[in-house]
Amino acid sequence: MAVTASAGRTPDPLGEWVEEVTTPAPLRVEKPKAKAAYSLPGDVASDVRKAFLGSAYMREKMVATLAKAAEAYGRKRYEEALRLGRTVADATPGVAAVRELTGLAAYRAERWNMAKVHLLAHFAISSNPEHLPLVMDCDRANYRYRAVAKTFAELEESEPTTDVLAEGRIVMAGSLADQHHFSEAIDLLTRAGATKQLRNPSFRHVRLWYALADIFDRAGDVSSARELFARVVLADPEAYDARSRLDELGTGLVRKNRKRRTTPVSKKKVD
Repeated sequence: MAVTASAGRTPDPLGEWVEEVTTPAPLRVEKPKAKAAYSLPGDVASDVRKAFLGSAYMREKMVATLAKAAEAYGRKRYEEALRLGRTVADATPGVAAVRELTGLAAYRAERWNMAKVHLLAHFAISSNPEHLPLVMDCDRANYRYRAVAKTFAELEESEPTTDVLAEGRIVMAGSLADQHHFSEAIDLLTRAGATKQLRNPSFRHVRLWYALADIFDRAGDVSSARELFARVVLADPEAYDARSRLDELGTGLVRKNRKRRTTPVSKKKVD
């Protein structure tokens, strides 16, 4: 102790204890990241830029407006998508993608006449018959049955895909049923393969089954309607309102096909 630095020094008396209160650091709340703005496919944005006649600022504004319309359509805000799409369609009427989006938004918003105008313009520009069944459905909603038949003939001549042709037949059959031409409607869907029993049906076949079942029900053929609604429920229990329609027809039980017996069943003796 004699050689330490504190040797010969009397330490100061201890003062009062002072409690130091430390405030905890505030929790860091992460700010929600801003959602990335929806961007159009490059070819669509390029087509809008080429077709728009105006300043560079307004050109980019049209691209941004179309992107907002596409985002609104994806969020099922169809009225907003239609309003924004019409703005771009008026400025660039020759762009197929703009007409397509605007027509689809109008169809979802049940603006039948407007949807027909834009979807027919899309067909005239692109020669793609994909949306002609929707055009037929717009005329059917307005009770223009001759126009439905005319568009259906145009659809058949345009070499559509199997799925598109099936949709056109479904709308055409519905139009015939609306006019109480049930036999013609049933024959149209039957020739399209709506009565085929398939182990693994596709979406197209389920659609055809449901459409034919609906027409059988409207025609008063309850047994045929029940059988087809049962097929739809077996293939997809959540498809449309097939389950409730089947319940209304008198049965809610859908029995799957039983396995064939491999052993003979003895008959009862008759005295």
